Amino acid sequence: MKRQFAAQCFACAMLALPAALHAQPTTAGGDVRPDILRQLDGVWTMTGDVRGKPVTYQMVARPALHGTFTELRMQDVQVPAQYEAAVFVGYDAASKTVIAHWMDSFGAKYSVPHGSGDIAGNVVTFTIPYASGPFRNTWRFDPATSTWQFALEAAQPDGSWKHFARYAVSRR
Repeated sequence: MKRQFAAQCFACAMLALPAALHAQPTTAGGDVRPDILRQLDGVWTMTGDVRGKPVTYQMVARPALHGTFTELRMQDVQVPAQYEAAVFVGYDAASKTVIAHWMDSFGAKYSVPHGSGDIAGNVVTFTIPYASGPFRNTWRFDPATSTWQFALEAAQPDGSWKHFARYAVSRR
């Protein structure tokens, strides 16, 4: 009888597990992201260029990991897609530091190391110190139009920054 009851409890727990895994994450304190990162939440179209070549991406951004990160999922609109990225951006209030983890279809090698930076008003900036040279992301939010401008730059040997990509980001 005890075994049957234990088996029934286990079966009920296994049936409830998928629903629990797909539930919206919450924390006792709620979403802890700074307001500027919350402004990214939604469905967006990114138009711009990568190394001078025109591109268009679809982006979905949402709170992740109990509201401690903003998760951005980007994919180009080509069929089949040629580029896809998952970016997790969080903020450590104690050190006032942005932490960014960029993973994309170029592979695991390019997901290390993480980036770090800061927030200044409506601008989020972080630099990823790749072995081949630092890579800087500057994301500017315009509250009047609820749009973003993303600029990505690669460090040059002389210490200057060279354009890599630029996007106008607007809600779909």
